[in-house]
Amino acid sequence: MNKRITFRHMDHTKALEDHANKHLAKIEHFLEQEQAPLNIDLVLESAKPHAHHQIELRIKTPQFDVIVSEEGPDFYLMLDKVINVAYERLHEQKQRHVDDRKRLGRHDEFKKQR
Repeated sequence: MNKRITFRHMDHTKALEDHANKHLAKIEHFLEQEQAPLNIDLVLESAKPHAHHQIELRIKTPQFDVIVSEEGPDFYLMLDKVINVAYERLHEQKQRHVDDRKRLGRHDEFKKQR
């Protein structure tokens, strides 16, 4: 699993990175059974003139492709929201994938393999 946390236009903050890693752990746990390559990119961008920051989270796997972004004044609240929304979208995509497999049935799945 490739996980990258990028700080743009701001100094690296150990507390913010620890907070991000703590909350990203549930997404990492969700993706444990996925096939490689797994990429998680978190970009924290600060706006110097005013307190209007941006966070973007990209999760890319062979099965999932999720991009969530948020803008606002508080990094910690935005980070929590972005990770929670990404986690919900991963669950939705997984459920859609399971529903599609049920709809196709195993017989059709074997036909595709031939």
